[in-house]
Amino acid sequence: MKPGTHFYVEVNPRLPRRLVRLQELSENLWYSWDRSTRTLFARLHPGLWDAVGHNPKAFLKRVDEERLIEAAEDHIFVGSYNRVLSAFDTYMSEPLSRDSGVEMREGELIAYFCAEFGFHEGFPIYSGGLGILAGDHCKAASDLRLPFIAVGLLYRQGYFFQRIDNDGHQIATYTDSDFDDLPIYPAQRDDGSEVHVSIEMANRTVIAKVWEARIGHVKQYLLDTDLPENSTEDRDITHQLYGGDRRTRIQQEIVLGVGGVRALQEMGIQPSAYHINEGHAAFLVLERVRRKVKQGLPFHAALEVVAANTVFTTHTPVPAGHDHFSEEMIWEYFGRCCTDIGMPRDEFMRMGGAVHGQEFNMTKLALNGSRHHNGVSRIHGSVSSQICADMWPEISPDESPMDYITNGVHVASFLAQEWVDLFDNKLGYEWRRRLCDVDFWRKIENIPDHHFWAVHQALKTQMLHTLRHRVTQQHLRNHGSEAHLERMLKHANALDPNTLIIGFARRFATYKRAALLFENMDWMRQIIGDANRPVLFIFAGKAHPADRPGQDLIRRIHEISRSPEFEGKLLLVEGYDLGLSRRLVSGCDVWLNNPIYPLEASGTSGMKAAMNGIINLSVTDGWWDEGYDGTNGWAIKPAPGYFDEARRNREDSQSLYELLQDQVIPMYYRRNELGFSPDWVRMAKRSIASLLPRFNSIRMVTEYVDKFYLPASRSWQRYADNDYAGARTLADWKGKVRQAWDGVSIRRLDEPVRRIGYGQAMEFKVALNLNGLGAGGCSRRIDHGPGFETGTGQGTQGRALQSQARPGNRAPVCLGSGPGTLWSIAVPYTGVSAQRTADPSIRNRPDALVVSLLTRGRGWVPGGLQDERIIESSVGAGALFPTVILAHRRADHATHGRFVGKGVQGALHGVP
Repeated sequence: MKPGTHFYVEVNPRLPRRLVRLQELSENLWYSWDRSTRTLFARLHPGLWDAVGHNPKAFLKRVDEERLIEAAEDHIFVGSYNRVLSAFDTYMSEPLSRDSGVEMREGELIAYFCAEFGFHEGFPIYSGGLGILAGDHCKAASDLRLPFIAVGLLYRQGYFFQRIDNDGHQIATYTDSDFDDLPIYPAQRDDGSEVHVSIEMANRTVIAKVWEARIGHVKQYLLDTDLPENSTEDRDITHQLYGGDRRTRIQQEIVLGVGGVRALQEMGIQPSAYHINEGHAAFLVLERVRRKVKQGLPFHAALEVVAANTVFTTHTPVPAGHDHFSEEMIWEYFGRCCTDIGMPRDEFMRMGGAVHGQEFNMTKLALNGSRHHNGVSRIHGSVSSQICADMWPEISPDESPMDYITNGVHVASFLAQEWVDLFDNKLGYEWRRRLCDVDFWRKIENIPDHHFWAVHQALKTQMLHTLRHRVTQQHLRNHGSEAHLERMLKHANALDPNTLIIGFARRFATYKRAALLFENMDWMRQIIGDANRPVLFIFAGKAHPADRPGQDLIRRIHEISRSPEFEGKLLLVEGYDLGLSRRLVSGCDVWLNNPIYPLEASGTSGMKAAMNGIINLSVTDGWWDEGYDGTNGWAIKPAPGYFDEARRNREDSQSLYELLQDQVIPMYYRRNELGFSPDWVRMAKRSIASLLPRFNSIRMVTEYVDKFYLPASRSWQRYADNDYAGARTLADWKGKVRQAWDGVSIRRLDEPVRRIGYGQAMEFKVALNLNGLGAGGCSRRIDHGPGFETGTGQGTQGRALQSQARPGNRAPVCLGSGPGTLWSIAVPYTGVSAQRTADPSIRNRPDALVVSLLTRGRGWVPGGLQDERIIESSVGAGALFPTVILAHRRADHATHGRFVGKGVQGALHGVP
């Protein structure tokens, strides 16, 4: 007899009427930062809660219905349930407090595009820092009640789950998500039909379904191509986060950028500002321009109106990290788009910097298609200016329009509940509304030291329980002995959490230098060899499956942890995710970060640690360069950049060893009669008080609103009014300047003066030939420097001395020094005048000016004037046009120039 056919049916429990809103709680990612909600689910069945990866929706499909019925009759559980519902309803209905400083008009809306979002470990559509930052951005937007939506991709396979075998090899395991288990549902039109969009993909059309997720008040739209109407190849486009080859990457980015814009259009959503978070979504610029051209706008006017309300944030500190594609691949996918917008192929390719054999660069496309750009820390803003210097070749990088907003983290997501309870008790409930008030957070110092230390030790104990459980599973799965396990966990003792624990948890990439600690093994043996002052190092993190050097780092640390001298003093923990991260950033004593300077764009794990009273020991790169004040942690001053790699590592590791040996370890073990170090507690308090109010996501998003979102939204309105008259006028003006620019020239008429006496007046006379551009209402500026301040002997940066434009000015012209040029007289500006000239040496042109600037000296500086100048064209107050620098260069009497953008509202980016 043949066996019958097996059919599998999943039987899901029904929620008792009394607990029916558990379903609603499971479908809003508010639970990702509300611990009481997650605790509510965990209480129903702790084992199942862990088994489903802390995913409430998956949990409710699998929990025993009898357990739900029992819970509905449990007055204690129902009481907790009602309190959670009350908090949720209050959050969702409470209006934004007007003291937040955020004011957006009716109809204004921000659309935030990113390739990954990290909200919670139970929603695996993130890989690391970029996604977690994007998740925190959305959470803060919800807290601020911003008109804000997010757009991304819905992956069947998020980032891999990591295992580490007995030889230290990383084993990457991918699993497909069941979309029924995720807090999403199909996006719908007003008539109830599902939203699908069509996307041209080379010689075919791909269909993408749009899903919706809720993050508090924020809606997120996720595109998915795994549909029956698509081919197998096209169904795989959104299958795996950052999966496949370069062709898969460009297809994912087309779905995100082009498909994302079409999805919003299909749902009738009209953002007033678009935020491209990293270059993956930059194709949205081309789709938006194409749509404007189809409405009748010329290409250059369409680009102006699109760029006016586009914000671009770059997170990558190295040129190789920016996405780029061959010209042939771009033409294969966008040749039709180029035809639609009426652009020559060469001009289209220049949008992505694909000239002289270079590949199409997504960062350059984003820069050309935006008028608001930023890095994610002060140092990273400067680094990004250098990386993108060829976008503005006629000005120095420090004058480029690349701004910065330092990252922040979502306090409610990463501040441990024990700290929340202590702050409620000692600071009052108002601390939640005073997250950015530095003065308020000084009250931390008034918390009794023993209360503060008790909270830290409780969190450390919880972390040690988690570590012991994970390491035990890892060790026994790899067939290790129980006797050896005890040796490994000797200092990870949850019953005696008095060993100094130093944590290092982040992606294993070579520039992060996970193994710097082991540069000098003899010195490290000294540091860990004192039995009276034990130290335990915790390492966790993943290496990209294609990153062999990163995986080699994991193997090396694994080998060191197995050596007899480091056994029990170094633990390598597998499976790093948001859940483990929350434990580590609240339970360690010290947070270690030692990247190669200046390759840490920002870093956020140290911010999470700091707000939990963990003290940072870090290279002064990224955010820590701004956060460190000498009292709130320890700083590793990076070796000079001109050192070779070996010498740089020796220098930085020496600084690290000296700090550990001379300051960190002695301070931790300098304990009083109550068993803790008062100096340590003082520094930990200072860490919270000085860093939490400055590096949280509320401050970050508020800065984005003030610096970018509001200006972008208002620019959009001005450019779009009267059938885009402003954009048309600006595009026409730029076209006129392009044609005339090669004929613009400038030269000095008076003889250069090399010395003046203190207080002596001096006059400069310069003739300008504007080649028909017009000189009415010019303003003048003279830049001096680098020079010397009187009486100091210190070198100074060049500075601008500029007059005010006269009433009615439309396009004032300013004089200044160009890159590499010295007007080497360090004098303050005292007066300016301009007059028409009939000097035959400038051909008596009607648009020529002689500009005189009267200066008064404060000291003598050697050097003279070089034959290179800048003409800067800016716009009077209230004008529609953005600021634009016209950089003009003269060398060997041959005049040539380029347009270069400057200013927050726009420019002629790299257009010859």
